[in-house]
Amino acid sequence: MQTAAAAMGAQGRRRVTIADVAERLGVTKSTVSRALNGYPDIAEGTRIRIARTAERMGYRPLTHAQAIRTGRTRSLGLVLQIDGEDSARPFLAEFIAGLTQAASDENWTVTIAAEPTEPKVRAALSRLVEERKADGFILPRTLTHDGRVETLRAENVPFVMFGRTANPEGCAWYDIRGEDAMRAATTRLAALGHKRIAHLPGGSQYYYSQLRLVGYKQGLEAAGLPFDPSLVGLEAMTRREGAEATRQLLRVPEPPTAIVCAVDRAALGVYKAAKEARLEIGRELSLIAYDGVPEGAYANPGLTTFAVNSHQAGERLARLLIARIRGTAAEELRELAPATLVERGSDRPPALSSSELAQHITDLNPIETVQREDHK
Repeated sequence: MQTAAAAMGAQGRRRVTIADVAERLGVTKSTVSRALNGYPDIAEGTRIRIARTAERMGYRPLTHAQAIRTGRTRSLGLVLQIDGEDSARPFLAEFIAGLTQAASDENWTVTIAAEPTEPKVRAALSRLVEERKADGFILPRTLTHDGRVETLRAENVPFVMFGRTANPEGCAWYDIRGEDAMRAATTRLAALGHKRIAHLPGGSQYYYSQLRLVGYKQGLEAAGLPFDPSLVGLEAMTRREGAEATRQLLRVPEPPTAIVCAVDRAALGVYKAAKEARLEIGRELSLIAYDGVPEGAYANPGLTTFAVNSHQAGERLARLLIARIRGTAAEELRELAPATLVERGSDRPPALSSSELAQHITDLNPIETVQREDHK
């Protein structure tokens, strides 16, 4: 039997119970309980009506008792891999804001951890499961062959990916159509008059890199341009890698007059390499990327990019994961959304042809002449 003291809130008011909500709505306590815990036999309209009434009345579940009764902690897990230059990923603030807001709307919480390596991330997932700190997990930045998926599959723990993976069996996801963005970027540059369009891919371990490379090739085909393997640069995830990949592209016998980058951070490195080669971005070398990081707006000229709504992604992933935890099949929880083109000044019609650009590079550094002849 609940004591009088236990029934009183911090302000001296009696705690609102499921019985109070049931009485207000004229339904049974069982209906209220099942609605608030997301059981599928309760109609969505009824669930929403009960949840809103409970919130207005100030009902708050007793978390420990609920966990014992349902086997759930009503907490979503997110374990981030934070390492190197990538540690301050700009999408995180908006992403986590969307994630926590959507979880809060359903009276769920979010448990967040960070680890420096992939093995430690997997260990953290297992630890949080063992300690009953989360009922399921959101997996950002999915890999082609993702060990986190294997870990959670083995432990029969629900998860939703922010991205896709090579083996989709049992996987739910929310993802952005990066391949469509790369296709559109390539056809856009071709329509501006560019004939030699290069691509800087992301890390090959990430599944999105494969998809974006496919989109680039589709864009070339749609524009009637041949695919040239020499115009696919080194993998580039950072400014430093983007700069080095661009330097190498500018050394090929017929250099590109435009570059499509799989990620914005690599594109910001293209600016550095262009400056070294005395090329103006948006004039002698055009550029379109993907992500929509804030720094792109402050580049000179501003970076044209396909932006991702990170807040919306966090929100949708939270709702999908809650549905997955409540028993919805993974195959019914797969959503794809488009990226949004942000037009700035980095993509313009070419001021130089590929051969003129090659001559400019040779004039800048005559030693390149010998290297070019060796490649012919």
